[in-house]
Amino acid sequence: MNQKTKNLVGAGVFTAIVLVLQFLGGTFQIGGLNINVSLVPIVVGAAIYGWKVGAWLGLVSGGVILIAGQAAAFLPVNPLGTVITVLVKGTLCGLIAGLVYTALSKKNQWVAIIMAAIVCPVVNTGVFLLGCLVFFMETLNGWAAALGYESAGAYMILGLAGGNFLLEIGVNVVLAPVISRLIAIGKKK
Repeated sequence: MNQKTKNLVGAGVFTAIVLVLQFLGGTFQIGGLNINVSLVPIVVGAAIYGWKVGAWLGLVSGGVILIAGQAAAFLPVNPLGTVITVLVKGTLCGLIAGLVYTALSKKNQWVAIIMAAIVCPVVNTGVFLLGCLVFFMETLNGWAAALGYESAGAYMILGLAGGNFLLEIGVNVVLAPVISRLIAIGKKK
């Protein structure tokens, strides 16, 4: 099999993994914590196959979020804003994770995969929060007041993003290097 075919097959496998994880919600509950693993294959796929595949995997992830109803709270408020936010955040988190990995991997692959694993949820959450600011502030002000938050900003950080964001970084930093290493070992055999 030539390298192009191997890359296409690998990208297809990672696409399937992203689809399955996103349709299942990509979240595992342990006690009171929801642990989201859906960004891990985006990071690993971007590291192995490049930023274009990372962008593709992020786009696929965003598409599934929309189709599976995981953005249902925001769709009735602003359908176009929801679609833009979800697709852009997914695409950019994969693209930038791939670019970070590529930029750093020649010097140190471990640092590269860890930085890509950090950047992916940072971009994902950052674009989500930016989308909230641009498309949903009026609604978020109402939600925040109804839930007893002092401001929409506090609600966005503490209610919508905070704990999940920290868990996503932790899960990515632990799993992405391990999975990448296992794949590298498998390729050598």
